[in-house]
Amino acid sequence: MNLNGYSNYLKSLINHTVKVILLVVVLISPVIAQQKIDTVNSESKDSVFVMHKSPWGAILRSAVAPGWGQIYNESYYKAPIIWGLSAWLVYAWIQNNKSYNQFADSYLINPNLYNQSNRDFYRDQRDLFSLYIGLTYLLNLVDAYVDAHLFDFTVEDNLLTRYPMIGVRIPF
Repeated sequence: MNLNGYSNYLKSLINHTVKVILLVVVLISPVIAQQKIDTVNSESKDSVFVMHKSPWGAILRSAVAPGWGQIYNESYYKAPIIWGLSAWLVYAWIQNNKSYNQFADSYLINPNLYNQSNRDFYRDQRDLFSLYIGLTYLLNLVDAYVDAHLFDFTVEDNLLTRYPMIGVRIPF
């Protein structure tokens, strides 16, 4: 891959990253608007529902230290999963970066097709793992937000049948 191909690859990577960020903003904006509507509607009623967990507090905790938002939401089993996945992705990124540097040095000494193809392969793998690390971090934040919103959600048993009641509406 020459310099022109690499610059096209970086442009494509930046383009996809911007699209993912815009998608997240578009998906989160109705939730923020709904929160504003809920606060306006709740002020007019006599009883006000108060959430026990702050969704934005969970996001900030997870942004500072991935997994902290899950611990805050009392989803203790999720934090080690996030830590393990993140550690594995960082380890794979480091290994691919080492291999890339080795083959890049070998290519400078002996510019043959073997060294070039391996250098390009490990660079692409390293870049993919960078993307995976970013997506893991983003999903950590989304999970903390959703889990904080659903913290107060309960499924009550029907007293007659002793089965859980789950209300589902399908608007037509």
